[in-house]
Amino acid sequence: MIAHSSIPLEVKKVSDALEMAGFEAYLVGGCVRDLVTGRAPKDWDITTNAHPDQIMALFPDSFCNNDYGTVGVKNEETEDLRLKVVEVTPYRSEGTYTDARRPDSVTFGVSLEEDLARRDFTINAIAYRIKTNETVDLYDGVGDIRKKRIKTVGNAEERFGEDALRLMRAVRLAAELNFMIESETMAGIIAKSSLLEKIAIERVSQEFVKLINSNAPMQGIALLEKLGLLPYVLPEIIPAIGCEQGGIHAYDVFEHSLRTLQAAADKEFSTNLRLAALLHDIGKPATRGTGGKNKHYTFFGHEVVGARMAKKILQRLKMSRDTIEAVEKLVRWHMFFSDPDEITLAAVRRTIVRIGEDNISNLLNLRVCDRIGTGRPKEQPFRFRKYKAMVDEALRDPISVKMLKINGETIMNITGEKPGKKLGYILNTLLEEVLTDSGKNTADYLESRVVELNQMSEAVLATLAEAGKKKQAEEEAAELKKIAKEHNV
Repeated sequence: MIAHSSIPLEVKKVSDALEMAGFEAYLVGGCVRDLVTGRAPKDWDITTNAHPDQIMALFPDSFCNNDYGTVGVKNEETEDLRLKVVEVTPYRSEGTYTDARRPDSVTFGVSLEEDLARRDFTINAIAYRIKTNETVDLYDGVGDIRKKRIKTVGNAEERFGEDALRLMRAVRLAAELNFMIESETMAGIIAKSSLLEKIAIERVSQEFVKLINSNAPMQGIALLEKLGLLPYVLPEIIPAIGCEQGGIHAYDVFEHSLRTLQAAADKEFSTNLRLAALLHDIGKPATRGTGGKNKHYTFFGHEVVGARMAKKILQRLKMSRDTIEAVEKLVRWHMFFSDPDEITLAAVRRTIVRIGEDNISNLLNLRVCDRIGTGRPKEQPFRFRKYKAMVDEALRDPISVKMLKINGETIMNITGEKPGKKLGYILNTLLEEVLTDSGKNTADYLESRVVELNQMSEAVLATLAEAGKKKQAEEEAAELKKIAKEHNV
């Protein structure tokens, strides 16, 4: 059932060392599950009847830094990050769980049978002894793998009551493995769903990101809603359920968002793009109005409201600053106007400035996923492909001050000015000119233009800079009107 050749040498060495010292050593948990399903394990866990001090005595280059006696055995010579540390944990039994997260007490040195009895799901309660090629499967985890189902070890409510993070883990595993959750286990989740509120948001967020990065995130989010977990994970999206859109949209905001997310997963896009796909229309329920063309609903400004909401959501989930900034921008600008027959190259450059060069491909891909999420068959019509060509062209042109063929130091040398507002006004005025006409981005033109601009007062330069901002705002307002017309909202 498990091919001996599929187990890395680094793992075998750890197992062999334990066995040669007179201890038992079994692979256990997710790595065994993955070996049975034919997936590549992300990490390797060994359980043994040795105590932590005995394990560390066998492996001098090891460490133990938790209350469960888990010893990390280092393998510095390997380049495979999954094998840098092999975790070895003593057999253990656990006491009561008064906080719905961690056992009040842990006892080492019990039997393998007792150790397996405390585990969460049957598919994670399979042990494999490398030395004897023996599989220990007391709860028919292999059978549940074949049936593609998630089932708790023993009573479902007891298992979830012990550790409420298992509620999220069940849904995440279902999405990762494309398994179904067995009925009694599902009932246990519903009964204990409120316990998820006791879990640190960082832990919930980790499981949520794993779910988002799975092959079936749409299934996962739908399960969170069905099982009563969504209010404790992403309550902000609940108003999207049943929020009809009309127009080109065949689905309500919730289903459209899930389908957009699934499209991003199907194309194996990044975590940031998947989060943006899920949250891109989060502002629609709050902005929905009536009176649009053909009596369709309107959602004016939903991208602005949605960007603010997305930022707050990701901050609450303790996401990284880079992720928050990237997703916020994607949500804010996902309604960018992309008709190449009506848009100028200067407007394309300004879109790149707003979203950032490193994020522009994500913005274009978000549009593709958004289109798939509406149910339209053609994900990239000709006009959109033409717009992407304009983006490629614009990327060769200046889109930020740092890409001008002149810098602040050169301007100070020409003008004798010191760093300050005037220098900033000059740079931004030059950028506005170059955004409109990229042919002006030459050292000769910009240096001669600096001489002209420097002769103007700071007040006049401020007026020019303000005029540039006003021009951009007017162009943006016109684009939003075109967007509303294009989408019949």
